[in-house]
Amino acid sequence: MSKVLIIGAGGVGSVVTHKCAMLSEVFTEIMLASRTKAKCDAIAADIKEMHGVSISTAKVDADQVPELVALIKEFNPVMVINVALPYQDLTIMDACLETGVHYLDTANYEPIDEAKFEYKWQWAYQDKFKEAGLMALLGCGFDPGVTGVFTAYAQKHHFEQIHYLDIVDCNAGNHGKAFATNFNPEINIREITQKGRYWQKGEWVETDPLSIHKPIDYPEIGPKESYLLYHEELESLTKNIPHLKRARFWMTFSQEYITHLRVLENVGMTRIDPVMYEGKEIVPLQFLKAVLPEPSSLGEGYSGKTSIGCQIKGIKDGEEKTYYVYNNCDHAAVYQEVKAQAVSYTTGVPAMIGAMLMVTGKWQKAGVYNVEEFDPDPFMDALNQYGLPWNEKINIPLPHEYDVQ
Repeated sequence: MSKVLIIGAGGVGSVVTHKCAMLSEVFTEIMLASRTKAKCDAIAADIKEMHGVSISTAKVDADQVPELVALIKEFNPVMVINVALPYQDLTIMDACLETGVHYLDTANYEPIDEAKFEYKWQWAYQDKFKEAGLMALLGCGFDPGVTGVFTAYAQKHHFEQIHYLDIVDCNAGNHGKAFATNFNPEINIREITQKGRYWQKGEWVETDPLSIHKPIDYPEIGPKESYLLYHEELESLTKNIPHLKRARFWMTFSQEYITHLRVLENVGMTRIDPVMYEGKEIVPLQFLKAVLPEPSSLGEGYSGKTSIGCQIKGIKDGEEKTYYVYNNCDHAAVYQEVKAQAVSYTTGVPAMIGAMLMVTGKWQKAGVYNVEEFDPDPFMDALNQYGLPWNEKINIPLPHEYDVQ
């Protein structure tokens, strides 16, 4: 039915490619491309061995629009799934516009020289994509991504008004490493060392990094200390979901992880500005990334589960109502299926689902959109079908104060 080009051969790129290959009736031809072709070739070999499907591979520098354009024209896909670095979102969008193909990503654009997460750069492409008759779907991983679909589903089926949204993200897995990040170390550390923010009473409230935290009880896992962060889906959800009085994002970190992070910050290893070393400029965080374990290498032997969901309070039929919708994902089961760990899986599967909905026409509209702007029902059905089944709890006590007027 459709040819698809996947750009990025890290942990998430591997999962997306595996899952697309397992759905060959939709994705009839697949090309995986990255700066390092050997990574693509290794993934292709695994896919051939595990699923009996052959895919193409290519080398491309996603910072270079001409290289991207040449590759897209050569392969001629219907769409590009971008699971490269967030710094490369705009160049890939430019290449899609030039070649007339649809676009999907899992993380919003950020400038390489500033830890700043905003959709404004990509939302500015709205008119260009509309005029070209093309669709760009932004943030179609888990968070952002599924959390937006969960919220839209709650709005459609459970509430007249959503007043409080708390996105809760727990990784209770154990990879056996002293310190490692579950996705790109550079992006991960930039994200959690910036100031926190949450939406309250129509404005953003800023907090010191990791300064607000509390235990939250996660299903099948138990209580885990959870830290308030700013996360990009808050920006789109506060724009697209009316009546919100407060919206927050929480993520778990072990004390050992926090200790390592504090030490790295204190000695300057999380800096993103260049320093001179032996006559050359290096960025400390990029050097740190080079010496930390590759996230895609963490799958084998990884035990435990993730639990990610939305805890919501609002009004239905004039009465207050609570709603908790979530997914739990097992690291070991994921490794058996696609040789990955659950954090990569929970991002990669939704990217495949979003692409499937786009190419089959269930989600198709010219312009630039976030996931919560579409009908959530087919996406929710696909989550159950393709490896991320969800659960819901209705009118249970939630671990939050609700005093915002």
